Amino acid sequence: MNPYSTLPDRAFWKKAVSEKSIFDISNLWSPKFKITKDSRVVTFGSCFAQHIGNALDSRGFNWVSTETPPKGLSQENAKKYNYNIFSARTGNIYTTSLLKQWVEWATGIKEPPEEIWEKDGRFYDPFRPVVEPEGFCSKEELMLSREETIKAFRECIVSSDFFVFTLGLTESWFNAEYGYEYPMCPGTSAGTYLKGIHAFKNQMYPSVMNDLRDAIEIMRHENPELRFILTVSPVPLVATNSRNNVIVATMESKSVLRAVAGQISRGCNYVDYFPSYEIINSPVFKGVFFEPNQRSVNPHGVDFVMNHFFSSLRTKFGAEIFGKQNKRVGSVKKINDLVCEEEIFDAFGGKE
Repeated sequence: MNPYSTLPDRAFWKKAVSEKSIFDISNLWSPKFKITKDSRVVTFGSCFAQHIGNALDSRGFNWVSTETPPKGLSQENAKKYNYNIFSARTGNIYTTSLLKQWVEWATGIKEPPEEIWEKDGRFYDPFRPVVEPEGFCSKEELMLSREETIKAFRECIVSSDFFVFTLGLTESWFNAEYGYEYPMCPGTSAGTYLKGIHAFKNQMYPSVMNDLRDAIEIMRHENPELRFILTVSPVPLVATNSRNNVIVATMESKSVLRAVAGQISRGCNYVDYFPSYEIINSPVFKGVFFEPNQRSVNPHGVDFVMNHFFSSLRTKFGAEIFGKQNKRVGSVKKINDLVCEEEIFDAFGGKE
């Protein structure tokens, strides 16, 4: 007898991988939490948070949106103006420091900056530069919209059961004078890049870890029952400002994020990790889930990941968690056919 003698098949490469078709590989996740159709789930972060929210809603789970489209707005325009993509209209939150920034604004620890970008008589929010594609008509409209999103984000914290966050990047852009962070480099989607004022930072493991831990603990202070599911976006960087080859930069960035997510989930009984990154990127799956550009995840990949999410819940907790089909509890129909390519973000623009 030795410690390996009683381990299940999933612990051995031959039984878990070599002897199976790649489409029969299973048991990649043993969920910590029982998520039922009545559980209030919010999603934020990078690309895959969109797909998780969409999958929850389409299967009748209680995916929550606290910032819904104006009455009468078509689905096409709701998608165009970034409603019901995340649980509030924050746009992509790529880094753990950006998540902490939103949490601090939502809980009143810090006041959001008053910075506004202007171009051709239209006004753009530096912290949500693409949510209003043609910009706002006035500074007042922009500030009111930002305030609504901060309130909606706070509502997600205080009223939800599960907070799903997808980590996307370590590369980031800051205001060098005041220290606050932009979701993308000024001068890409909006604004003007100013050397000496806008600073690039490729974040290291300690700061990524500390910011994520801080954000979680602040949210838990507001809602002691809130639990978290972390994922890492499998989408590679479209470009890098690290001076490395984009392949090397992607692997470094994702490795840091994966290590942070694993460390926190192992150390906290209220944090879990779901392996969407591994399912798409592991050599075991031979790259079959990527489009020909080797970057965008194809619909089969998205379906495979989300089917694994729900089958793991069923295996662990039984079919009863699914309840009656098509039941919605406080849910908002999510915009379908989202594509990761819409969140294109380069090193100059901070995006994946």
